[in-house]
Amino acid sequence: MSAATDRRPDGRIARFPHLRQDFAASLVVFLVALPLCVGVAVASGVPAELGLVTGIVGGIVTGMLRGSSLQVSGPAAGLTVLVFEAVREFGLPALGVIVLATGVLQLAMGALKLGRYFRAISVSVVEGMLAGIGLVLIAGQLYAMAGAEAPESGLAKMAGLPGALVDAVGGSAAQASLAIGAGTVAVLVLWPRMPAKVRTVPGPLAAVGLATLTAVLLDPPVATVEVRGLLDSVQPPPASAFGELADVGLLGTIVAFTLIASAESLFSAAAVDRLHDGPRTRYDQELMAQGVGNTLCGALGALPMTAVIVRSAANVQAGARTKASRVLHGVWLLLFAALLPDLLAYIPVPALAGVLVHAGAKLVPVRGLVLLWREHRGEALILVVTAVSIVTVSMFEGVLIGLALAVVKTAWEASHLRMEIVDKGAGPVQAHLSGNATFLRLPKILDSLESLPQDRPVELDLSGLHHLDHACRTALETWAARHSAAGTEPVKVTEPARAAHPEKVAESATG
Repeated sequence: MSAATDRRPDGRIARFPHLRQDFAASLVVFLVALPLCVGVAVASGVPAELGLVTGIVGGIVTGMLRGSSLQVSGPAAGLTVLVFEAVREFGLPALGVIVLATGVLQLAMGALKLGRYFRAISVSVVEGMLAGIGLVLIAGQLYAMAGAEAPESGLAKMAGLPGALVDAVGGSAAQASLAIGAGTVAVLVLWPRMPAKVRTVPGPLAAVGLATLTAVLLDPPVATVEVRGLLDSVQPPPASAFGELADVGLLGTIVAFTLIASAESLFSAAAVDRLHDGPRTRYDQELMAQGVGNTLCGALGALPMTAVIVRSAANVQAGARTKASRVLHGVWLLLFAALLPDLLAYIPVPALAGVLVHAGAKLVPVRGLVLLWREHRGEALILVVTAVSIVTVSMFEGVLIGLALAVVKTAWEASHLRMEIVDKGAGPVQAHLSGNATFLRLPKILDSLESLPQDRPVELDLSGLHHLDHACRTALETWAARHSAAGTEPVKVTEPARAAHPEKVAESATG
């Protein structure tokens, strides 16, 4: 019998045996998603309603598709910085084109069954990417908490923070804004320590709710969310915006969106699979589901979506059993956006900034980095370099630098080579090579061989090599010919075991 049906005591079949659990979980996810959808949109520099649109599409459309049954999709804090930069550089109409193209690329990659290969991306690069995003997000939202305008680049944001906070202390409006933002962060930090009954209300909702109540009662001079209405905010990209696809910079942004959104979604899926015992994620289908969602979000001019670990974990922990919970959460978001949009106008902007500062802090793996440094310093270095590159250069270049560094590290480790020289003072000098002889280690090999005495015979033992590439083989043959031409005995070479005759080790004299 399928998971969607069950038999009641009276013999009738229930089509939705887990509806009660899924209904309860959907309410929890809705309450977690609501402030995050609005906060991500405001921080991205777009109308708040567009965050809700992405949450609705992520719930109702992506939620109905195959892939990961309990993972929840919507606007993510991890893309906030990239979206803000894209809107600032290309304009809001072009955002729809970027998101739509991202969705099409995800659909193509899913159809080509490339989803599983995203798991091959170095975890250190992904964590470094998220850490860099988190640092830039924190810096930018601290300006919003203080009621100040943030500089454009990540490095300028970092450098200008001390001055901005000092200025905030001197003005009453800035002090009120900073107090609400700091209070929101404090509630989020302390919420897990509250009694279990209190924690039935999700932390982000409680923090934003308390900040909104404070703003309503005390009426401090702080900015609140601007409300335009759901239909007024949805602006499909005009035909002229598609001409921007000829811009190399915009194409690079699309690649960055695709890489980051896909990697974050599939890494989130792997994390969610560890939280429950239900069906495992089908990565190619999940990538296509994300592609469908982003294609629709782009057509509506909304924010890009990814699978979001905070909402997904809340879904699992609330007892969700099937995809019905995430679909229902999208329905609740739609009803809120359609019936109660004016409530958004009461939410203080610094409270949303506080929520994102807290979310950004979770993206920076401080404890994990310490452990990683102790056990795998090379991986820790990749994480740090990726994060610093994103802060100092840009998102796209930072990710490329991290990927390139991971490839170099892997190539370097794959070319690990040990060379041992045995010289007993008389007779031939023995040189033993083991490991992987690639062109990356060629300078070391030749330096060691060329330092051997020219007037002594040499036995070159390559039987310990797992791999000998063409460049190394050619260089060794050239060296052996030169050494043998000096008037000594020809160099005796023992070939790698894989290339040797099964009966005996072949010895060949070159000269």
